[in-house]
Amino acid sequence: MNNVRTVSDTKRAFYSMHTRPINSIYRRVVEELMVEMHLLSVNVDFRYDPFYALGVVTSYERFMQGYRPEQDKTSIFESLCRANEGDPGHYRHDAERLAEFTKNLSAEELISWLSLETPRGDDQGLGESLQAIANHSQFKYSRLFAIGLFTLVEQANPDLVKDEAQRTATFEKVVAALHLPADKLQKDLELYRSNLEKLTQARIVMEDILKADRKKREEREQAQKASETSSDSQASTSA
Repeated sequence: MNNVRTVSDTKRAFYSMHTRPINSIYRRVVEELMVEMHLLSVNVDFRYDPFYALGVVTSYERFMQGYRPEQDKTSIFESLCRANEGDPGHYRHDAERLAEFTKNLSAEELISWLSLETPRGDDQGLGESLQAIANHSQFKYSRLFAIGLFTLVEQANPDLVKDEAQRTATFEKVVAALHLPADKLQKDLELYRSNLEKLTQARIVMEDILKADRKKREEREQAQKASETSSDSQASTSA
């Protein structure tokens, strides 16, 4: 008997936990992330690790930036994780632990560590995760894992990831050491950066529309008040 969860099962679980409507501009982001996490979670070769956790948390926070109401972001994230039989606290803890460890490393030190050239005794076992990835011939690569790596490099040197030549050379070194699919990782990161830019532009357009709507509403309210004041004044004069 096949008891593997389906995408429909995961979606049903998600919407049973987060019952408030999701703003239209973000609904596609949430559902795509939900499906991506689902397909990985049911894959026999997939293994959760802190780099994947950082990719999930970073993707969610960046793509959901500006979401209103703000308090719904926590509920949506927790429901995403739980619908995929994960622990949201575990995801955030591992993501923060990884980012915290690497934040004081220079870009050169980080790349050397990620490439398994310079082990660090203070990495809280994170280096063992990298070694396990490199040694696992059936390691299930994912876009979210790539985003986790990208986030660390971006944190160490934001200018490096903006320069195509440097970015390509950096990740070629890392993927060679970890035995990852180089072309796929580079394409995934390009798409990730492109989608971030598109969503930023969409948010700007949405904010402009909301500002224009607020201005029109305020103008109507002022006009109505002026009309009411004029009517009251005329009534007083007549009396």
